[in-house]
Amino acid sequence: MAYKRVEIPRAELERQREICFGIRERIAASGRRPLALVDTYGCQQNEADSEELRGYIELMGYGFTDDENAADLIVVNTCAVRGHAEMRVLGNVGALVHAKARNPGLLVAVCGCMVQQPHMAEKIKKSFRVVDLVFGPHELWRFPELYKRARDTRRRVFMAPPSEGVVAEGLPVKRSGSVKAWLSIMYGCNNFCTYCIVPYVRGRERSRRFDDVVAEARGLVEAGYKDITLLGQNVNSYGRDLDEGRDFADLIRAINGIPGDFLIRFMTSHPRDATEKLFRAMAECEKCAKHIHLPVQSGSDRILREMNRHYGREKYLEEVRLARSLMPELVLTTDIIVGFPGETEADFNETMSLIEEVRYDAMFTFIFSPREGTKAAAMPDPVPREEKQKWFDRLVERANEISAEKHAAYIGTRQRVLVDGATGRSPWNLSARTNGGRLVHLKGGEELIGRFIDADINGGNTWALYGVPADAE
Repeated sequence: MAYKRVEIPRAELERQREICFGIRERIAASGRRPLALVDTYGCQQNEADSEELRGYIELMGYGFTDDENAADLIVVNTCAVRGHAEMRVLGNVGALVHAKARNPGLLVAVCGCMVQQPHMAEKIKKSFRVVDLVFGPHELWRFPELYKRARDTRRRVFMAPPSEGVVAEGLPVKRSGSVKAWLSIMYGCNNFCTYCIVPYVRGRERSRRFDDVVAEARGLVEAGYKDITLLGQNVNSYGRDLDEGRDFADLIRAINGIPGDFLIRFMTSHPRDATEKLFRAMAECEKCAKHIHLPVQSGSDRILREMNRHYGREKYLEEVRLARSLMPELVLTTDIIVGFPGETEADFNETMSLIEEVRYDAMFTFIFSPREGTKAAAMPDPVPREEKQKWFDRLVERANEISAEKHAAYIGTRQRVLVDGATGRSPWNLSARTNGGRLVHLKGGEELIGRFIDADINGGNTWALYGVPADAE
């Protein structure tokens, strides 16, 4: 299905900045700096979107708070991947009625994937009067304009029309830290897995221009960021919608060529598009982390066909074998859905046998959650929830055992890690990550934050490793 790529003109983005400056002048004249809270749910792409929202909000002249009772503006950036996330969002949004009663001037905005679904936008309009502004992911670039309309008119604004998606370059960004950074390289998805709402709410695949991505990466390195994660719903298909003749592996190599000591990570890879060219780029680029998140979803060929995943069990296993042959130290993680409509115990056992063969370092596991508007939501689903829960518990138990075994192999080794933050908990007061993304709890001084160091690993469990700086003695 063809679509028209829409790039927002620079003049339109400048107009949004001018609106921000106008709001800033009005705030300065009031003599009181208002505070904003941006509450984010869901994936790393949502986190990156929230950093752009904060960038706009900072330009407007707001400060920031984590206290909803102190906020004059609350933006809730939502997720639509599972029903539980939506229910949690709605519960928390509904509770804001108390904050608004204390501060009638509070403006509440709800944005993101959840509200791009027409039935959810309508539900908020009818049942959540506390919400003043609703906008989908494709309207984020004009948040200042929508905010101003809601504030000036004192009328509710809803802006989440159907869209195949846009590309907007140069939005302001306020990042949440100084060590790790998200870098979006593309938006949307063309795969239409039968269980997934993402293509309907995020739109079709749109890649950012190659040189724009490399320039932003260079700017992040020059600003001191040490851990840069390239984001996309399916990074492996980067560049296919452009006429530049360069793909994701080429992008990794280009960013790897930027001078500096930093790591390149990426999320997420679709197995249908994982190639030898990509694995070789990972292996040969010294700054590329030797970690790949490769969601398998199921070990059953029949279920994979029903999911519209475009690969089978053997193709997936061939990719794993190839990647590990090129990178013996590779850390491999995955997603698995339990209880897809029509899944039998035999299908589930094929998933169990696959995890025994692959032995993932970590797994993100979910019980199937029907999403209105997807094909899977209309499929017969005869297996009771109680049975799915039993399967899920078996999977999680075994996944945790394998992860603990993998982590136990690190004990007694020395690992190069990036210290990325303080935990506020004693005695393991620092957090760090290995090249492969394994969490390490460390004892050490906060002057280590933002530095690569060698750490001696002296403990581990299912979820993390424990260690001390190698020169601590």
